[in-house]
Formats: sequence, structure tokens, C-alpha cells
Amino acid sequence: MTEAAPPLIALSGITKTYGVGAAEVRALQDVDLTIAAGEFVAIMGPSGSGKSTAMNILGCLDTPTAGSYRFMGHEVGALARDQRALLRRNYLGFVFQGFNLLARTSALDNVELPLIYKGMPRHQRNGLAREALDKVGLTGREHHHPSQLSGGQQQRVAIARAIVTKPDVVLADEPTGNLDTARSREIMELLTQLNRDEGITIIMVTHEHDMAEYAHRLIHFVDGRVESDGAAQGGVRDVR
Repeated sequence: MTEAAPPLIALSGITKTYGVGAAEVRALQDVDLTIAAGEFVAIMGPSGSGKSTAMNILGCLDTPTAGSYRFMGHEVGALARDQRALLRRNYLGFVFQGFNLLARTSALDNVELPLIYKGMPRHQRNGLAREALDKVGLTGREHHHPSQLSGGQQQRVAIARAIVTKPDVVLADEPTGNLDTARSREIMELLTQLNRDEGITIIMVTHEHDMAEYAHRLIHFVDGRVESDGAAQGGVRDVR
């Protein structure tokens, strides 16, 4: 019998504590969570619920105080700092609420940035960056600077930058938080398309219920714990 592949992501007993003594705060408490390859997961919860801390740990931007985080079956806690950086660089893409684009740099150069960190030759990264911009519907905007783009277009550039390395996972932290309703829907439809057509696992933190409904699965954090974990109420939307 063929042994089943491990889940893409597995958290077991994850606890994160800040401060000591009377100032101690437990941001996460004994969190168990598995995410399979190809899922689209939305994480919600009130301020201080632990959802952002969980996202930082999933993205290898922070480490837990206790517990186990396994990525593709490998124990992340056993990795050195430079090894965690390589994991981020090769397997993870990040999208933030504030876009985080370089203001004086073209869309193309912004998207190329992760490939520069990988040491890729200019001609190769140029082609991949153009391909990523095409996937997010920005062909013809390669040489526009962020100030020449709308908020929705800037977030598309940020998504292109996140997927240019062909990551297994995209972690999106409030990706529609700075956008109006119409542009928010466009971004969610784009993430849905990338999840469906490219097979990219999407993990998204959001406070907007209507945006969370684009996901397959909704995980709700309260007081550092997973309060609920199930299918998103809106189901899987077809954006073809």
C-alpha cells in the first residue's frame, strides 16, 4: 500500500507567548491545524484573536514558543534562520494590505524583485515577470510606476510579485483592506482563479465576511484558539 502524502501544512500544539511574568500574553494557545495542497482558506477573528500571529508563523516570519509546524512533512522548527529564509523564498508568496511596492520602480521591476534575491539572470527574470503580470491582467502596464496605477492595479502587481517564483502557497494578509467593493471583488476573483487554474494554495486573513466567502474553508480564531473550522458559507464561487 502506498503511504499517504503528508498535508502541505500541519500545526500541532502551536503556542506563541509574548512577554514574561505579569506582562505575559498568549497570542496562540495549543493550535492544531492542517491545510492540504490546493485549498483556499480564509482566517477570520476579532482584533487580538491570534490570526495575524498564526499567519506570521505559517509564513516563517515568526517562530512559535511551543508546538510543531511541519511544511511538506518537514519540521520548520528544526530549520536554521537561513533555511527558513530559503523556504520563504522558494515555496511562499506574500500579499499585504498596503501593497508594499517600491514607489520609484516600474511594475515589471517590482515583480522581478524576488527573482533578484534568487540570483536569477536578468533576461530570465524579465520573462517570468512579464508572464506573472499577464496572469493578473496587467499586460501593457509593465513600465507604469505605482503612482500611475489604481489601488486595484497596484494589488495586482503585488500578487504578480507573489506568484512570480511559482510558490506552493500564497499568504494574503487583508488583501482587499485598502480597496473599494468593486476592486475587492476583482482581487478575490483573481485569487480564486489562481487557486483553481494554477493550483496555488491560498491562505488569507480578512475581516470582511463577503471576501471570506470566496474561500473553500473558513477558520475562525478567538482568544488565540481555533473556535471553528468548516466550509465557507458562500461555497466555492465560479468566476469563469
